[in-house]
Order: sequence, then structure tokens, then C-alpha cells
Amino acid sequence: MQILIEGEIYPIELLQKVFDDPKFYKQNGFDGMITSVGYYHSFEKNSLVFMLPKVFMKDGTETIFGCNKEVLIDLIKNQSIKHKTQYNWVRQLSVHFYNSLIEFKKRYNDTSIIHNTETFELNTNLGDKEYSFLDLLLSFVNYYKKNKQQILFKHIEFVSNQVKKPKWEKTIRKSLPILANGRTPIYVEITNKKKIINTEEELLTYFFSILNHLNKEHHLNLKIDKSFNLIEGQSFEKLCGNGISKLKKIKYRYFNDTLKKMYVLCELYFSQFDKSSIKKKREDFLAITNYNLVFEDMVDKLFSNKLNTVEIGGVTIDKLKNNDDGKIIDHIYDYKSLIDTSDIFYIGDSKYYKSNSSAGKTSKYKQFTYAKNIIQFNIDLLNKNRTYNATMRYRDTDLTEGYNITPNFFIYGFIDDIVNYDSHNITKKGKPIPSYHFKERLFDRDTLFVHQYKINFLFVLKAYTNFNDSEIENFRKEVKSTFRNNFLDFFNHSSKCGFEFYESTIKQEDYSGFINENFKRLNGKCFCTNDNRLLLAKHTEDTTVNDLIEKFIKIEQLV
Repeated sequence: MQILIEGEIYPIELLQKVFDDPKFYKQNGFDGMITSVGYYHSFEKNSLVFMLPKVFMKDGTETIFGCNKEVLIDLIKNQSIKHKTQYNWVRQLSVHFYNSLIEFKKRYNDTSIIHNTETFELNTNLGDKEYSFLDLLLSFVNYYKKNKQQILFKHIEFVSNQVKKPKWEKTIRKSLPILANGRTPIYVEITNKKKIINTEEELLTYFFSILNHLNKEHHLNLKIDKSFNLIEGQSFEKLCGNGISKLKKIKYRYFNDTLKKMYVLCELYFSQFDKSSIKKKREDFLAITNYNLVFEDMVDKLFSNKLNTVEIGGVTIDKLKNNDDGKIIDHIYDYKSLIDTSDIFYIGDSKYYKSNSSAGKTSKYKQFTYAKNIIQFNIDLLNKNRTYNATMRYRDTDLTEGYNITPNFFIYGFIDDIVNYDSHNITKKGKPIPSYHFKERLFDRDTLFVHQYKINFLFVLKAYTNFNDSEIENFRKEVKSTFRNNFLDFFNHSSKCGFEFYESTIKQEDYSGFINENFKRLNGKCFCTNDNRLLLAKHTEDTTVNDLIEKFIKIEQLV
């Protein structure tokens, strides 16, 4: 197995050795840049390649694995480190990464950004799925790990049943026994007159010869019992050429489900080398040129609800993600407002960068546009006397004409522990990003704040294919609460947000007169909550409302 990273430059000589054609890289002189992310296998060149996302890169040529990209290429082939536990991540990563591509393909069958060659279907009890060399390799390994005890038992049973009319005198004279419990002798090789041929042993020989070859070729570190007969070297190469014909001769001997599955795996493997087979192909691969879309979908599966299942007046709410101006929002979910008991939309954007990178100006402007589109969507519903739900409240229409605070966030993928797949490690990244027309007007539709977070990419990778609905829902509850609490902490410290919050002490029936009398000074600074509390957000630099503070009491903590 060889490991390359998207966007990185490698010698063209190396790329031509592992790829049959240049569709996965862009050549420039004697170098080539990897342009895809995914899996590739060449039957003719016997190369198995993973093109990992650029999130596995740090600055320069250093990877998150503690080595540079040149060392990483053949890391798994290096015999000196293949038994070291710190490199066990290679196989675990390979499985999760490959499964994530398969999952994305299943979720978006009509996408044109995925390259996929002609494939088989494993129409067996192993399950119906598309075939690739890696599918087959993983099937061999998984099958062996799940059934090795049963297979070994059958092999021992075969050895035992070979004996008929044993010659114990000759056996004792010519072989050494194994002492069980230090007392009981067990003879493994028994001299007898006639041997019974077990037809199952022939299939076991083929299976373990293939497994042994895969184990050595791809450094799987499998421990195969030495008592099995193995075909190796030139004899194995010859077996690959005539394996299909040999299997056909023993096809109808097996009725046990375990052996039938074993037979199918051997047949699929040998079919690669059968020149007469229509299944023979030069390469198989699953790759994508816009991996940011995969990362976006992985995060969205964790964060967002299935909005297309909810309707407003016959219109599905997935319109929220696909705006009329062509903008597509990555993540959106409704949750508790920051200032009252109503709901509000939290709007997020996935950032697919290298592990140490941050969003630029363009990304920030896009996020502000996304938020304004969502606000306008809800205002349009309000103007038509409709709402997203009974508790969602974006504008205080009747009194202050103020707008509720719309939380926004960026989410970056990062890796700092190559063996951690079980903790999301969501942490803050950088400072909140503000946007406003009038910085003293918090309850204005143009005043927005974007919080930034990073999430463990390996956790996302595993959760994308392994999490069930219950696990996803638990994750959402935790993260939604965390994001809201972080926004509250931000607004509860005037040194961070620049605002102090006050609640009016005047009677509710006097709200209207007070607002109308001071509307110009209070515009965008006041908001009446759904439980009829009149709030004032006073900017620390705003002196225009100082004389009105006497009608308010300070709120020490938003909750």
C-alpha cells in the first residue's frame, strides 16, 4: 500500500509507476500534483494506493503522522516499522476512509464528481455490494478473523480422520509426541496403512495460500497457523492462472455455509487472473475531485436534521439549504434562542483545509450572506402570516422591530491524534468574527457573529459510517448545547462582545409609548422577547442611551 496526499507534488516517475493513467494527478514537467481523493488499485502494476485528504498535511511537507510526505508514501512497506504499534493506524484509517467514500456514493448515486470503474457485485452471503480489490482484501481478512477457530477445527479434524488402522509401534518409534498437561502424549503424525482424502482440505489450501500472499504483499500482520498447507512462490503464480479451473472441479463438494463463502472468495480472487473471464479488468478505483463535498456531507450527517421531511404550506424546508441566489448552506438546525424561549436557526459552514489553516475573507462574506438569506426566508414567511414553527421568532414586528440574534459557526476538520476515532474533540478555534452596519445595534439583521470550531476529522470519518441514529442524536444534543453555551458565554462578557444587557422595569402596557418616543435612539438596540420582557443591548461605547438606563436593570447572565 502506498499513501499520497491531495494537493501535494510528487515526482512524475513515481506517479507513473502506481497509476495506469494520469486522471488522478496533474503533470507539470517532471512533477505531478495529486488532484483526487480516494482509493486506487492497479491489477497490472500490483499497486494499492490511498490518496488522502489534505487535512492530513501540516505546513510545508510535514504530515500529521510525524513524518514528511516522502516518507509517508512507502511507510507501510518499510519492514523495519511494520510491527511497531504506532503504525497500526494505517489499516484502521484505510478501512474507515474507504467506507466513507462508499457511504458518500450510496447517499449520492447521481453525483458526477465520483469516478468509479466497472464493478462486480458480491452476490453472496457476505452481502451484496460493489466489488473492488480492497473489498475483496477486507473480505478475506474479516472472514478469516471471524471463522479462524472453526476453520482450524476442521483442519485438525481432517488430520485426525486421515488415520485408519494406525501402526502404533511404528508411530511411537518414528515420531515425537506433544505432552498435554505434562503427562498425556499426543501424536500429530500417525503412521497408517491407508489415508482418507478430505476434499475440504483442498479448498483450505487455496484459501490460505491466497491469504498468505495478501498478508505478505500488503503487510497485514495476520498470524496464520503453520499447520496449513500453503502454495507459495512460482507455484502460487501458476495457481492464480489455473485457479478457476481447479475450483470448478471441487465446486459441488461444499454444503457448509462457511466453506461456501470461502469458495466464493477464492473464486473472486482467481477471476482477476482468468484471461477468459469477462470480469477481468486493469484497475479499480473510487475517487473524488471535490472532497470538500464529502467532508461537508460527513459533518452535515452529524449536525443537521432531515429538513426535507418538514413542510410549510406544501414547500419542503430543504429550500433553506438551497437559496434562491444559488448559495448552498452546509449545515442548519433549529435550537433554543440566546435571549428567550423561542427557537432560532443556527447556521454553519464546513471548512475543508489543511489542519492548521483558517477561513479567509471570501468564506466570511459567504457566511454572512447565508445568514441573511435565512433571516429573509423567515421574514418572507412572517409577511405571509406563516412561520417555520410555532416557537420560531426572528423579528419583533409589533413593538421594537428588532431582530433576534442569529448564531453562526465555522467547523474545521483537524487531526492531532492519529489513533483517536472516538472523541469529537470539538474546541474553539480563533476569535468570533463580527459583521455589522452599526456596531452599537445588536438586534439588527445585519449584525452577526461567527464562532469558529475545530472537530476531530477521524471522529467524523468513523461516525459517518458507524454511528446509528441514536448515537447521532446524542452527538447533536451535546454539540447544540455546547454551541449555545459558548455563545452565551461570549455575550455574558462585555469585554468579548462589546455589549451589556438590560431588562426594562417599566410596565408592559407602557412599552409602546416608551419605544415610540425613543425609537430613533433604540432602533436595533431593543427587542421584546416571547415572554414579554423588553431587553436593551447597550454597546460599551454607546452614550446615546445613557439617560434611559434608569428605566432598566442590568442582566448579569443570559441563560
